[in-house]
Amino acid sequence: MRTMLRKAPRRLSSLDRKLVRAVSNLPGGSHDDFFRRLSAAATKGKLWFGIAGVMALVPGKTRQAALHGVIAQGLASAVTNLVFKTLLPRTRPLPEHLPVFRFVNPQPTSSSMPSGHSASAVAFALGVGLVRPSLGAALAPVAAGVAYSRVHTGAHWPSDVAFGSAIGAGAALVTRRWWPVWPPVPETRRNAVRAAELPDGQGLSIGVNTLGGSYAAETADALQKVFPKAYIQKIGHEEDVAARIAGVATRPGTAALGVWGGDGTVGAAAAAAVEHSLPLLVLPGGTLNHFARDAGTPTLEAALRAADRGEAALADIGHVRVERGLPDSPERLELTMLNTASVGLYPNLVRRREQLQPALGKPLAGVVAMFRTFAAGTPTTLIVNGVRHRLWILYIGRGRYYPRDHAPLVRPVLADGVLDLRMITADEPFARLRLLWAVLTGTVGTSGITHLSETDRITVEPGNGPMVLAVDGEVMPGVRRVEFTVRRDALTYYSPLL
Repeated sequence: MRTMLRKAPRRLSSLDRKLVRAVSNLPGGSHDDFFRRLSAAATKGKLWFGIAGVMALVPGKTRQAALHGVIAQGLASAVTNLVFKTLLPRTRPLPEHLPVFRFVNPQPTSSSMPSGHSASAVAFALGVGLVRPSLGAALAPVAAGVAYSRVHTGAHWPSDVAFGSAIGAGAALVTRRWWPVWPPVPETRRNAVRAAELPDGQGLSIGVNTLGGSYAAETADALQKVFPKAYIQKIGHEEDVAARIAGVATRPGTAALGVWGGDGTVGAAAAAAVEHSLPLLVLPGGTLNHFARDAGTPTLEAALRAADRGEAALADIGHVRVERGLPDSPERLELTMLNTASVGLYPNLVRRREQLQPALGKPLAGVVAMFRTFAAGTPTTLIVNGVRHRLWILYIGRGRYYPRDHAPLVRPVLADGVLDLRMITADEPFARLRLLWAVLTGTVGTSGITHLSETDRITVEPGNGPMVLAVDGEVMPGVRRVEFTVRRDALTYYSPLL
């Protein structure tokens, strides 16, 4: 074994010289200038930073892939230059090993082992590919060209390039700690049932909140044209939305309840529909139309098609018990949660993101909103299921939301029997710095300060005085205790068959 170890460096050196001689025997041509320019472009990461800058102009996964590639490249470069080049000193190829017209000038003075260019090239291409495989495949030939160029121009021995490439691959794979492979969003699945058929809106009573996000003066007339036989009740300013919707639900001849409005209005309609055993038709009348989107009725055409055919499905709803007010005489409320609830800075984050979104787009608006919210905000002390936490955000979704990180967007299954609990805590050391770093790098979902779990019952109590609770966008101050449970298959809603 010792003899083999002593011979290994000599054998490696012999193999390197054979490969370099093979490269030196290649005929000269325009490719010499190409590889020289390619090698120079990749010096100090200029090539990869340029590509990352172009990718960053495209929001979504492409931008995230660029960030992932740059961080993987930075890690590979640091390990190569600060660690291995110090531990493994080696002389670079000499001018006599390659034709002079091909030799890099000036020759680098650092250790030849390993190749920093190769490490950075492979790290960036693989880092991008872990997020966007198609882009990684497109960059792979460029990375291979950069790695080969270091041998072609006499800057490195082939084994330097091989070792540097291995370091780059390792750096990219290590960053999976920050960018794990999230489970894919499952296919939409609904518990289909039959509901009353509503041709032309016959038997449909619709409550329209005039304060809804997309309401306009012509909204009611437009709805009447789509559902000519429906009864439409407008709910004006300062009217009790829940009471007015309950009146619509109990109107004689009502076979189904329709609703046009934001999340709070839809939640009130869902409670009335469950109470009076009516199917619910959710129309896209809010700013974001969360439930309409999840229910498959994001457009009036889809809602009309489902209502005409009586196509419906079952959904779970959240049951929320709230205690608020004075400790000696608390007010007790029971609410229906259709989408989400939150405590802490999340409502401020959402408000800022929605304000910035028209100008910046959703991804960048989310990052800016996170920075503004958490840079100035303070954590809240809460007792969640009996455990005390200092929290930036407590978020509860009725149902499993995707993606599985800090920014849930879609809910493909509305009857899964779970509450989606997400906490961003401030219990850890340097919590604010860790949070801001996670926001900057897009890794909040995988940070140690983010905790994701699922359950069917959650209790929340304030640690220091009453808290502010938001349920389906409706803000409620002075809350002293809240309990969330799930009512399985409680709501029948219209939904086109998949």
